[in-house]
Amino acid sequence: MDTIISLPNPLELQIDLTDEQYFQLCQNNRYYKFERSATGELIIMSPTGGETGNRNFNLAVKLGIWNQKTKLGLAFDSSTGFKLPNGADRAPDLSWVKLERWNALTPEQKKKFLPLCPDFVIELRSETDTLKTLREKMQEYLENGTQLGWLIDPQNQRVEIYRLGKEVEILQSPVNLSGENVLPGFVLDLQEIWNIG
Repeated sequence: MDTIISLPNPLELQIDLTDEQYFQLCQNNRYYKFERSATGELIIMSPTGGETGNRNFNLAVKLGIWNQKTKLGLAFDSSTGFKLPNGADRAPDLSWVKLERWNALTPEQKKKFLPLCPDFVIELRSETDTLKTLREKMQEYLENGTQLGWLIDPQNQRVEIYRLGKEVEILQSPVNLSGENVLPGFVLDLQEIWNIG
């Protein structure tokens, strides 16, 4: 008979790993999504459900099309790890880095978790995410250098906009979002995010 163990999602463990050991753990367990807090807590997250996966894909496509046209930087999906200046290892749902910052990295740095904080991040709330945890992550991104961040909450049709040096702006059921001066000319139509199916 199989034993079933119910664990919280995300699962947080305190494990002392070097950066290289953490990188190898992630490489050897590609079916899991890991993050590591600035204090060394290992966070194991489950795959998303269908609706969240579809929303994340649509967001990636829209950012990708804009990025291909402008060639101002590089966009990354949720499987990309970033080593933040505070020591945390994070993998935003969607992120973007200015081209000059990417070009400043060595070839070796580009192959591993990127040793920088993205200029732009999106966190898309899934059914199992708590707003408290996502808000803490968004604040962490700002504290480590993110210029603009969007916390998109489809369950409540709400977006929280995080800008460096400014108060968080909360929008209820916005039709679109502007990339402002961080992503010039990028406008995200949110209709496909709010309405799936």
